[in-house]
Amino acid sequence: MDWELVIGLETHVQLSTQSKMFSPASTAFGAQPNTQAHPIDLALPGVLPSPNRAAVAAAIRFGLAVGGRIAPVSIFARKNYFYPDLPKGYQISQFETPVVSGGSVPIVLPDGTERDIVLTRAHLEEDAGKSIHEGLEDFPQGCSGIDLNRAGTPLLEIVTEPVMRSAAEAVAYAKALHGLVTWIGICDGNLQEGSFRVDANVSVRPVGSQTLGTRCEIKNLNSFRFLERAIQVEAARQVELITSGGSVRQETRLFDPDRDETRSMRSKEDAHDYRYFPDPDLPPLTVGAEEIAAVAQEMPALPGAIKTRLISDYGLSGYDAATVTASQSSYRYFEQGLAALSGLPAGGATPDRAKGLVNWMMGELASALNRADLSIESSPVSAQALAALMLRVEDGTISHKIAREVFGLLWDGSFASADAAISAKGLRQIQDTGALQAFVAEVIDANPKMVAEFLSGKDKALNALVGQVMKRSAGKANPQVVTELLKAQIQK
Repeated sequence: MDWELVIGLETHVQLSTQSKMFSPASTAFGAQPNTQAHPIDLALPGVLPSPNRAAVAAAIRFGLAVGGRIAPVSIFARKNYFYPDLPKGYQISQFETPVVSGGSVPIVLPDGTERDIVLTRAHLEEDAGKSIHEGLEDFPQGCSGIDLNRAGTPLLEIVTEPVMRSAAEAVAYAKALHGLVTWIGICDGNLQEGSFRVDANVSVRPVGSQTLGTRCEIKNLNSFRFLERAIQVEAARQVELITSGGSVRQETRLFDPDRDETRSMRSKEDAHDYRYFPDPDLPPLTVGAEEIAAVAQEMPALPGAIKTRLISDYGLSGYDAATVTASQSSYRYFEQGLAALSGLPAGGATPDRAKGLVNWMMGELASALNRADLSIESSPVSAQALAALMLRVEDGTISHKIAREVFGLLWDGSFASADAAISAKGLRQIQDTGALQAFVAEVIDANPKMVAEFLSGKDKALNALVGQVMKRSAGKANPQVVTELLKAQIQK
């Protein structure tokens, strides 16, 4: 039997506000434990919460970005559950009437497939504190500590419909959402600090079935790699369980990347288990047309509109344009590269040059950034330096292979420019046909079998001969010139 995967994601986006959702306490990361826990966050007797309008504005900004409905009136509710790091004994959240309903986030898969991921809602809530189980040297063995600095931090929980059918789709959506919330400036997107946390609801069903299977929720996935692998592992577990005669139990699970497995954490609650009811200390949250208009005026150009322009102006594929606009910093780098290319001879920032810049960004640059664990704004190779390197390939000064070597020299700081590296290392391609003729003659004499294969119509033999000449020239020969010389000499 073939199985279909059904995925919905819930993402907790920590909003970039200076103070908490309902108190004036700071949200700065890294403070000493329990130094940013305000009496309101601790629910001490007599305190009253007050909504942070900056957080409300962030929710409006998100609603506008995804084309959702922004509720003129929404309700804060108490979500009742009991954890040691939840000082109130309940979480202030939104349930029946969230601040944003509907909307969608467009994604592009590596194969070029484009689709919109439909959102159910986005609602405001406060974060809980943090239980700490390790590194407590001053505590007796077996004790846990509670840090309430994070309690009350404003979150926007963004919930999708169960419309994704593969782990790759889920990762593409999570990356697109991450790019969007950082692009519009409502979240710093720091996964390591917990600013962007994803919960994956996963179920399986026979292909063709319209009935949803029993779902399990995998909590707090803080990397895209873990998200993808956790979904794959959980789906395989459920299929194996069902095909062996068992049944899936609705529960919350954790992903253990070291053991490459999901483990049961607790039974999964339904909404009625939380006993939601409107918070009596908070009046309905009202959002007027004037407030929405004011937020709309401050919105930046959205990545979707920029992506459309890049496709139109430079002929980029949907996937390439989506990659370039995945973040503000990536797009800034691309813009700077285009600006540098615009000042170059022979047409400026042409579609071919724009595509070449994307290829470098997605290839050599992305690999180097990943190896060094750097973001693109911290790249040692500037967009301007990369554009200058591209020109030296284009004008035949160096080959693509040598260009990668030059890129490495720029990356490690050995040289400030491509021209300096090329001159100092003697990497300039040999353009003199007289010098290359000798290499060509040597290779033809040494490889009569390859010559015969080429003459019999086997084009791969010519590539092998070109490779031999490149080897003799230490990679400095111009491959195009070599190819033409070989053809002419063999045909004689």
